[in-house]
Amino acid sequence: MSDVVQLIKGEIFEDERGKLSFANTFDMSEIVRFYEIAPKNQQIIRAWQGHELEKKWFNCLSGSFIINIIKVDSFDNPSDYLAPTRMELNSYTAEILAVPGGFATGIKATSKDSRLQVFSNLGLNESKKDDFRFPLEKWSAEW
Repeated sequence: MSDVVQLIKGEIFEDERGKLSFANTFDMSEIVRFYEIAPKNQQIIRAWQGHELEKKWFNCLSGSFIINIIKVDSFDNPSDYLAPTRMELNSYTAEILAVPGGFATGIKATSKDSRLQVFSNLGLNESKKDDFRFPLEKWSAEW
């Protein structure tokens, strides 16, 4: 299992029939569930949520998002001085952000009616046991 955040590049094909977005190199064999996040507005920040074991993949279905990612040094008592990596996803590029266990994420929509699809390698019960929440103020991030 990789402990490195990856950006999986996909492609977009468009013709008179419409647009086809795909990521043929995205290996979905680990995925056991998925869900969708559709924030009410662009002011809401969903941060910080971390997992020691659970791996997540983020796919922007519409609009755009900023996702800040932090490698957590200790889930019991993380340092206040960890620095996030800022990523941007949008529906105009076919990119999937893969975040392994050991990280915390913060998510913010940057355009109206944005939708983010999230895939997970753990079932809901396992995920709940591996869920760590930290206050938004815990780490400074550019939103």
